[in-house]
Amino acid sequence: MEKIRLGYVGCGMMAQRVHLPNFASLPDCELVALAEVRRDLGAKIQRRYNIPRLYSDHRGLLEDPEVDAIAVSAPFALQGEIARECLAAGKHVFMEKPMAVSVAQAEAILAASRASGARLMIAYMKRYDAGNELVHDTVARWRASGELGRVVYARAHGFCGDWTAGIDLPPLETSDEPAPAAPTEEHLPSWLPRQWSRAYVSYLQQYTHNVNLLRFILDAGERIRVKHVDLDADGYTGVVILDVDGVRTTLETGSLRYFRWDEHTQIYFERGWVHTWAPPLLLRNAVAEVEIYRSDESGAPGALGGQGVQHTLTRAIPEPRWSWAYKREAAHFVECLRSGAPFRSPGEDALADVRTFEDIFRTWLQM
Repeated sequence: MEKIRLGYVGCGMMAQRVHLPNFASLPDCELVALAEVRRDLGAKIQRRYNIPRLYSDHRGLLEDPEVDAIAVSAPFALQGEIARECLAAGKHVFMEKPMAVSVAQAEAILAASRASGARLMIAYMKRYDAGNELVHDTVARWRASGELGRVVYARAHGFCGDWTAGIDLPPLETSDEPAPAAPTEEHLPSWLPRQWSRAYVSYLQQYTHNVNLLRFILDAGERIRVKHVDLDADGYTGVVILDVDGVRTTLETGSLRYFRWDEHTQIYFERGWVHTWAPPLLLRNAVAEVEIYRSDESGAPGALGGQGVQHTLTRAIPEPRWSWAYKREAAHFVECLRSGAPFRSPGEDALADVRTFEDIFRTWLQM
């Protein structure tokens, strides 16, 4: 394909602040159609980006022969149903996380993709952060060489904070038209008591990023299982112990009034670690900070005449150091469609995240 002709579903905050401007800036992508149920809001965004066609919902995009692919950002359960219908119609899909709010919904989405041959990418932007790429490559290299021993522990900490970083461009368009109610309950796990619906979806949508990032850094694929869950009564704050490809891992979750963003991930080896701190999510052109610690035998005598050890602590600078993970994931989607290369965050892989969160809540509720 010379250019990917993209249709976009939704004109909410993430569409306006992140995805539409990013896709519009890519030379190999052309925004050809927009779908928004709030007609006046859709018209404002259509004018802003000079998008040729505006539809009242996503079904107009399905029938448009000039649309090669569709990007979706909508309420969590609804966007999964939109993605499923788009895939069934043969349109490639880029969608926000989480892919689904239950394993059953996720499997239906993937079945539609397999039936039509259309491809699905989940917007796990942390996999496209240059700092996290550096962490992944360092961990993979150390595991392959054995130079710092085995991986003994991994830790993911996320207490949130200010994630918008004062972003104000482009200006946020609004509408007096209310958005219709989005379906949720009917797509949740059948075993989940309905009084826990809100807590479950809140926990899933926030921490699916962290579980996905752990699997990416450790190249774990589907090799993840829940060992222990200790959450507060809010179903959000606490600690989960996971086995991620044989590595004991903790997921620390909660909320904090913080002027930045309190999220970091650390992989411990027997003789070193790799530690990464996430920037506020909407802070443009800021990558995750990376710290690398090594303790190597130096070959020189130690203080008592034994083998010496050389300790090094470095702050690695990822490249491209001035880049935005959200824009890089959009570019990745477009390039993979043009080249046929596999996605770094395909829908098939994301099924493991949905299953993990069902297991976490089912373990916590002892069901």
